[in-house]
Amino acid sequence: QVHLVESGGGAVQAGGSLRLSCAASGRTFNRYHMAWFRQAPGKEREFVVYIRRTSGTTYYADSVKGRFTVSRDNAENTVYLQMNSLKPEDTAIYYCAASGTSVPTTYGRLYDYWGQGTQVTVSS
Repeated sequence: QVHLVESGGGAVQAGGSLRLSCAASGRTFNRYHMAWFRQAPGKEREFVVYIRRTSGTTYYADSVKGRFTVSRDNAENTVYLQMNSLKPEDTAIYYCAASGTSVPTTYGRLYDYWGQGTQVTVSS
């Protein structure tokens, strides 16, 4: 069982930055690939980025590539999402998720554990 808690959301102006954190409980954090997803009002949940459990290899959605950076600290059981050059279209609830599959995936339904989400609002 993994319990995930996100933090760091807030309201910023376009062009600003935020850093999200996702703290995980348990001692098996490094067994999970971690990802960030987001859901904007009236839209379906969408994949943002994943980071592999040990190698740290990452994969970004095109919409955030070059602006967002994911990292993880397996010693601290935490994954981070640094978001720069934020745009109004980045406004959403951001969720972190953990997957125990053998390879990471962009499909949310294959993630085993989810956090409660943190709101990010970007104004123009």
